[in-house]
Amino acid sequence: MIRFFFVSLIFFIILFTAFIKNSTKRIDDEIFIVKENIRGLKKDFENTKLENDFLSSTEKLADFKNLYFDEELVKKNIKEIKIIHKKSNKIKIKELRFFDE
Repeated sequence: MIRFFFVSLIFFIILFTAFIKNSTKRIDDEIFIVKENIRGLKKDFENTKLENDFLSSTEKLADFKNLYFDEELVKKNIKEIKIIHKKSNKIKIKELRFFDE
């Protein structure tokens, strides 16, 4: 009887260890996948941030305006901007609205 108890206890410990090992392996794989996704997103974020910093500086925008557009760009009042909707050959013109108004 004691022998059967010890054999079943050892068998249970082996099965429990295998279950725990498989669970931790699955969790490690999921962590690896998440880290790889984060690495790709960080790279995209850094590129986008660099592009934003480069293009959003006023000096660079003024340089690009002078380099590519010469006198084609004209300053407009924001109140003059309209929204045009076209549905089934009907055109509607609406005022541009802001969220803080």
